[in-house]
Amino acid sequence: MKKRGVFNNKILDAFFDDTDPDETREWLEALSSVVEEEGPERATWLLNRLTDIAQDQGLYRSHLHTPYLNTIDTRDEATFPGDMFMERRIRSLVRWNALATVMRANLNDDELGGHIASFASSATLYDVGLNHFFRAPTEEHGGDLVYYQGHSAPGIYAHAFLEGRINEEQLNNFRREVDGEGLSSYPHPWLMPDFWQFPTVSMGLGPIQAIYQAHVMKYLENRELIPSQQRKVWAFLGDGEMDEPESLGALSLAGREHLDNLIFVVNCNLQRLDGPVRGNGKIIQELEGLFRGAGWNVIKVVWGRLWDPLLERDTQGLLRRRMEECVDGEYQAYKKNGGAYTREHFFGKYPELKEMVADMTDEEIYALNRGGHDPFKVYAAYHAAVNHTGQPTVILAKTIKGYATGAGEAVNKAHQMKKLDLDSLKGFRDRFNMSFSDKELETLPYYRPDEDSAELRYLRERRKALGGSVPVRRRESETLPVPALSVFNTFLEGSGERELSTTMAFVRMLSAVIKEKGIGERVVPIVPDEARTFGMEGMFRQLGIYSAGGQKYQPEDAGQVMYYREDTKGRILEEGINEAGAMSGWMAAATSYSNHNLPLVPFYIFYSMFGFQRVGDLAWAAGDLQARGFLLGATAGRTTLNGEGLQHQDGHSHILSSTVPNCVSYDPAYGYELAVILQDGLRRMYGEQENVFYYITLMNENYVHPPMPDGAEEGIRKGMYLLREGKAGKGKKAAKRVQLLGAGTILREVEAAADILREQYGIEADVWSVTSFNELRRDGMDAERWNMLHPEDKPRQSWVAQCLEGRSGPVVAATDYMKIYADQIRPYISAPYKVLGTDGFGRSDSRAKLREFFEVDRRFVTLAALKALADAGELEVSVVSKAMQEFGISADKVNPARA
Repeated sequence: MKKRGVFNNKILDAFFDDTDPDETREWLEALSSVVEEEGPERATWLLNRLTDIAQDQGLYRSHLHTPYLNTIDTRDEATFPGDMFMERRIRSLVRWNALATVMRANLNDDELGGHIASFASSATLYDVGLNHFFRAPTEEHGGDLVYYQGHSAPGIYAHAFLEGRINEEQLNNFRREVDGEGLSSYPHPWLMPDFWQFPTVSMGLGPIQAIYQAHVMKYLENRELIPSQQRKVWAFLGDGEMDEPESLGALSLAGREHLDNLIFVVNCNLQRLDGPVRGNGKIIQELEGLFRGAGWNVIKVVWGRLWDPLLERDTQGLLRRRMEECVDGEYQAYKKNGGAYTREHFFGKYPELKEMVADMTDEEIYALNRGGHDPFKVYAAYHAAVNHTGQPTVILAKTIKGYATGAGEAVNKAHQMKKLDLDSLKGFRDRFNMSFSDKELETLPYYRPDEDSAELRYLRERRKALGGSVPVRRRESETLPVPALSVFNTFLEGSGERELSTTMAFVRMLSAVIKEKGIGERVVPIVPDEARTFGMEGMFRQLGIYSAGGQKYQPEDAGQVMYYREDTKGRILEEGINEAGAMSGWMAAATSYSNHNLPLVPFYIFYSMFGFQRVGDLAWAAGDLQARGFLLGATAGRTTLNGEGLQHQDGHSHILSSTVPNCVSYDPAYGYELAVILQDGLRRMYGEQENVFYYITLMNENYVHPPMPDGAEEGIRKGMYLLREGKAGKGKKAAKRVQLLGAGTILREVEAAADILREQYGIEADVWSVTSFNELRRDGMDAERWNMLHPEDKPRQSWVAQCLEGRSGPVVAATDYMKIYADQIRPYISAPYKVLGTDGFGRSDSRAKLREFFEVDRRFVTLAALKALADAGELEVSVVSKAMQEFGISADKVNPARA
């Protein structure tokens, strides 16, 4: 008998478009012989050499993808271990209850929304995972971490309903959360802190978070802080979502670090919100090339098992050719238009293919299933993924958006579908064997079998075998010993005559915390390739830079004290020029208390301009995650970072940070302020386990730091304290007085202005250091709200009002940030209030020139104070005009906000 060639594990007699079948057969037989006799390694070596020679002759492969077939051959599929019929029944119940949940939420005019089509397409992908793979955390095992696709939340609720974790009342309150018994629209740990672990519905954030979650898990294992238990990080994603830069931007990290604890499952239903993802191409093939090029193990699950007999009969490769020819827009049309249309337009292009399905009915052709809806194919893919080593794995599963929803199946508007028409609802009921009558359908009943039913017993047995229910979230972990404030005594006592920046003060404080017993080992420094900028290179040798592969070279600076040392047990996460990745790594470390029952103390230091402005969506997600840790915005201040110019100079990060409700932000000027803030943050987050995270700006300007004034601690924490009090006067000779507020490095300009006012104008100034206008605003709003809701009680005072009570004179505030930053506290100041700030684009120059340009230097602070006194009738206006002449300030000076 004639020996046949092997192609993609499919035995072929010939190739449909082959011009020399005999030559092709010889090549394939030779390759098969090498595989059988010498093994796949030798065959791979020969193929690589052939590729090299071909390239030398100008022949290049134009793609990295494989044929449009399942990666795993039917002969290599792991055996499905479950009860197929019972699991289909459970899957049907979940599908029904998910559908009912969304439809019930839209029965009235509240227009609450919700999504049916996404979970309809991915139900099998989740079902197989929940029944066989997703391990829950136990005393003995840390459990797997699963990032559920946001729009599939109704299906996860429906599964939890069958388990008894969620009741009917909660399902009825889907998207009705205000009264406290509802279910959040999407995965939100802040709103359901015992249930959801990760917020994912902001497209693209799930993939990058999952990659860095796996990265940090390996980091912890290599540092021997958690045991190696073969835990997995699963991320369920949509094919349309993969267009987000965050979805693909970190793929190479996962491949480079061989993160075999990471599994992506991309639900390729071929549709995004408005229409096809790649109507004129194939998204699965495109994604395969991207992932394979980044070093991932790719498993395609394209065709269900009903296609297997047809592929087995495709001895000439014609069916495979037709599969390759069709684009996704056509595949969508085949499912939308039914079996007869598919017979004519898919199989009908070639007479041989049409003959292949001649004995099949239109219904049987329509029933030819896609791989992502076949539990046998999905199980085989998951089994291969969890057992694969040395690479991360992506599973590209082809599905149908709106699967089984009748009129909503595979239509462009499927994503917006909130309801089914009655005929579609009846079809859905019949397809999944629900026992409701037509009359009962009108009420959209939920269905949960009896507690002792075969379905619920099976469901509980499967979850028990995997450790318990998922998703589940740990709220608290062990507390860590918080260093006393005295650990930072050096900074509390001032710097003497030495000048240093707050950035350098922070680095020294960080070193002190690292040496503290009980908490030092948990400190995780994170930098995006700027450690030398921030003066942290001394930690390279001391702590080591984490590298999954260790250090396979001798660094060129090996002979120096502060050489570049990489180590598998290194502690610094040096994430490269990659703020989104570094932020994602920080988020993983900042939630380690929940995900690993291991509190970490991450300090992520970065160029402040490239923090919230660049990764604001991740910062919002960090709040939702209840992250605990420190973000350090270094080289901060629009006029303090001299020379760098428009793109680098930060004048608004504190405004952006204020939008995250549980982000506590500070702009300290002096080392003792920073020390109090750091120690208080450690107390709140690691002693009291409060769900906040800190954002602190640091500057690169060197100056002398004074000792901490007595009694300043409370004000530093609350956001404002009296730094320097003007001299008191008596009777008619009492000096005119102003209240000057300063923050960050501009505080020193404010102090200098106070001297000018006294020495040149005989005006006294009380100088206040404002460490956080954001915290002052929050405190003021709390007081306002309490007073509104307690009209008959004694009114509460804001901290600002308490500080300024009994103080005379107008108030002037100056910061290195936009005026809106200091202007936030205007409602809590009864006196006239003037604000100086750095509105406008930055530019390159010296600090002195920049502060003059933005009108925040000592001369402008003085001028603002004089004008405020003149406005109050305490000073002749001519004094203001004369001051402008003396200071060289022109009335025609360009407005920096528009320059």
